[in-house]
Order: sequence, then structure tokens, then C-alpha cells
Amino acid sequence: MFPLTTQFPTTNEVAFFALVMGRMAGIFSSIPLFGGRRVPMNIKALLVFALTIVCFPLVRAKVPQLPADMLSLGIMVVQETLIGASLGLLSLIIFAAVEFCGQIAGIQIGLSMATEFDPSQGEQQSVISIFQEMFATLLFLSLGMHHVFIASLVESYSILPLGAWHMSGGLLKFLVVTIGQIFVLAVKLAAPVMVTLLLTSVVLGIMARSFPQMNVFFVSMPLNIGIGFIILGLSLHFFLHTIRGSFDGLESQLKVMMKLMGGG
Repeated sequence: MFPLTTQFPTTNEVAFFALVMGRMAGIFSSIPLFGGRRVPMNIKALLVFALTIVCFPLVRAKVPQLPADMLSLGIMVVQETLIGASLGLLSLIIFAAVEFCGQIAGIQIGLSMATEFDPSQGEQQSVISIFQEMFATLLFLSLGMHHVFIASLVESYSILPLGAWHMSGGLLKFLVVTIGQIFVLAVKLAAPVMVTLLLTSVVLGIMARSFPQMNVFFVSMPLNIGIGFIILGLSLHFFLHTIRGSFDGLESQLKVMMKLMGGG
């Protein structure tokens, strides 16, 4: 029994189903929420297969006549996976900026040595990075951004037919500019802590010159930690608003990337 139909599937349809699953696997492997190590591999495979079953009837009318040899089909599977991975890369950029922001804030506050194991990355990360990634993940789910990626995958078959992926100059430029936004977004998110602690350091420097007998290093560490956590709490609304603005722009970026991958 094939997805949502009682008609016995042809070999061409089975091959097309596998290619759709390849594009689905590529896009979900790039999204940190689903592609990270915190999700077991068997759950990922089941999720990709289930979503492919749901989406396949929506794109089944666009099934072309596929080549019969395994080499050509294997190349097409790689191309479809690259399409999905390229689309999912846009969400990975935002989460990378959040992680970078946490690293910057941790260094400024003085908690760069306080690390915990991050199951999504499979390595040690700053405590603040993990904390902010959790907020970004909750916002990602609450805004339904995973639905946006699924809808974009279905829409991609109208813009990007099978085997249409290629690396153009426009796509390369778009990726370079978009990846460069990691630093810009990270600095925006960490700006409240950076500016406040810079002013704190200036004040402590003035006090050290005015009162030479005061041990500035003994005072600055707990002061920076206390002020840093207060500013993180007060700027949480700004943090979520900035991340939401980045998530809201994903839909238009996905359409631009699909057009560029298709040579548009």
C-alpha cells in the first residue's frame, strides 16, 4: 500500500518517493533541533519517513520519468539531499549566532570556564550558550518554523525539479553574505551585556586610579557576574525579539535560495 492510495505503485513512483525522502532527510539533518545528537537516529529515520509519507501525495503529480540505472539515481539522491541540506542551513546559521552570542557573553561575564555537555552538538559548550539555545529552540517551535520548512520543501518542487540543483555564482554570494550574518546577529544579541560590562570596567578603572589600595580584581569578578546575569534577565525580551525577527525572515530567504539553486 502506497501513501494515501490503494493503487499499486510503479517502479518510477517508488524511486521518486526515495528521492523525496532524500530531500526531506537533508533538510531535517541541517536543522539543529532535529539533526542534533539529542535525537536518536532511529527516531530521526522514523520522523523523516513519516513526513515523506505525508508530503508525497502533495508532490506526486510532479513525478517525472526517472532514469532506470542505479548510478543516475544515486547521483540524484545526492543532489536532492544537498537541496534539503542547503535549505536547512538557514536555520543552522541562526542557532550558530545564538551559540556565538553565548560564548561572547560568557567571556565578558567571566564564565568562559563554566561549561556543560550540549547533547545537540555532542561537545562542551558555555552554560550561557546552552541557556540561550534552549530559548531559541522554544521560540523556533512556538512560531511553527518547522512547519515553514516542511511547506518550503513541498513548494521547492515547483521551483526546483529533480536534479535541478547546481552551485551558481549568485548562490555562492548569497551563502557568503548569509553566513556572514552570524557575526552581526551574535553581536546584536550580546550587545547589552558587552556595553554594560564595558562601562563597568571603565568605572572600575577610574575607581582603581582614585583608590589605589582597592583590590580591583577581587571586586570585578563577582561584580561582573552579578551585573551580567541582571542584564541577561532584563534584555531577555530584546533577545527573543531579535531572534524572532531572524526567524520571520526565513521564509523569504528560503524562496530566494530555491530560486538561486535553480539558476534563477
